Amino acid sequence: MYSQELLKPDGRQLTLYSRYPIAEGITPPSPSNEPVAANPHLRWHPLRGEWVAYASHRQGRTFMPPPEYNPLAPTKDPHFPTELPQGKYDVAVFDNRFPSMTVTAHDAPANIVETVPANGACEVVVFTQDPHASLASLELDHLELLLQVWGDRTRKIGENPHIQYVLPFENKGVEVGVTLHHPHGQIYAYPFVPLVPARMLEQQQAYYQKHQQGLLQDLIQKEIVDKQRIIYLDEYAVAFVPVCARYPYEVWIAPIQPVATFIDLTNEQRKSLARALKTVTLKYDGLWNRPFPYLMAWFQAPTDGKPHPEAHLHAEFFPPYRTKDRLKYLAGTELAAGMFANDALPEEKAKDLQAVVVNLETPILL
Repeated sequence: MYSQELLKPDGRQLTLYSRYPIAEGITPPSPSNEPVAANPHLRWHPLRGEWVAYASHRQGRTFMPPPEYNPLAPTKDPHFPTELPQGKYDVAVFDNRFPSMTVTAHDAPANIVETVPANGACEVVVFTQDPHASLASLELDHLELLLQVWGDRTRKIGENPHIQYVLPFENKGVEVGVTLHHPHGQIYAYPFVPLVPARMLEQQQAYYQKHQQGLLQDLIQKEIVDKQRIIYLDEYAVAFVPVCARYPYEVWIAPIQPVATFIDLTNEQRKSLARALKTVTLKYDGLWNRPFPYLMAWFQAPTDGKPHPEAHLHAEFFPPYRTKDRLKYLAGTELAAGMFANDALPEEKAKDLQAVVVNLETPILL
């Protein structure tokens, strides 16, 4: 992996990553030369026992621009700069211009509940310079590079003492709230462990203390033996519709042998995870021969400097589709009670995905 760190005119950081050497002398652009003045804060929700972020400046963020004004494409006209420079590189990561959290946040406003500065980080990860690509269409070694990038960002962001948890994710499709079509994801780095990964870690820690074995590690072995819901499997990685899937077509991807974070992946695990990732995204798109919307989130150990033998790096995909003609959104029981009701058995949806034939070297054209 090759990388180059640059400073944008507005003071934000830009890092370019590539499978090949990156030329020197690249000038980083920015849509504006004005420093980002975001000052988000957190308010404590006493009934739910969780933090809520407030970032009113995000109301001005870019929303569905036409292709000629794509802010994630390399700059063509210096009079109309985008976020990225011209040059030969594969992946770009930069500080979000409209962050929900920032390490420079300060002086949270007083309120009737506890408030603190939102001292986290929000980064944009541009997967490729090609605006028409997707994870499914990227070459396998490009996906391996992306996994390395997530590891590098986890390491660098996690070195900040404010940061406790790093969460890479991708929203794909307008159905899940995408505001820019160019293939990209984000990284949110929190000054606390958020509620969902905290609950996962709590369950994993209790299981590990009792069995001296990882909870997800054991579940994966049971899924492999059961065979019904496996979408991809090789010596080092697996993808499957979990037996406890809350969403139709929910899929998890993980290394078979547990590692705590992206940083801990071996080269063999990274190669296999890239194949699993491409297989899953190709199968999603191949279900109905059109781009398939989803939220993909990667869960890993906290960045607190402590050992986490219970943690098991993995991705979870949450697609909104229920049937070919109808979308499923969270409703009363999910939003109000937090209990999910799935109208389809995981085994049935796994069969649908298993039936989609994919070629990792020649992606499906949509």
